[in-house]
Amino acid sequence: FGPPGHAYVYLIYGMYECLNLVCEPAGAAGCVLIRALEPCAGIELMQQRRPAARRTEDLCSGPGRLTLALGITRELNGRDVTTGDLVIRRPLPAPPFSIDVTPRIGISRCQDLPLRFIIHGNRFVSRASKQPKLV
Repeated sequence: FGPPGHAYVYLIYGMYECLNLVCEPAGAAGCVLIRALEPCAGIELMQQRRPAARRTEDLCSGPGRLTLALGITRELNGRDVTTGDLVIRRPLPAPPFSIDVTPRIGISRCQDLPLRFIIHGNRFVSRASKQPKLV
């Protein structure tokens, strides 16, 4: 996947790009799939890229939707996410929140593993869980 702190962008189902952040040393498998985000800037451009999204909540609610809305392509694969075109930054101060852990979705193996983390009650998640557990 590359060194930690870099993007791993790949094509899935022959049509959608997915963004992962590498978090393990080079040579070790370890990435975090970014499934959704809550847009706070650039919303008009995201709406142009995803005209089918009728609500702001739908712009980036899913890995394929997220990359389309943000204009992320495989050209960004391997980029350092601390500098350059694709930068991941600390969020602005936010009110306190709780984290839910849920089973994984959209995969056929290890679906029962609690490896999906979402902000409790956030309406921008890619798919709500029926049985979230607070962490």
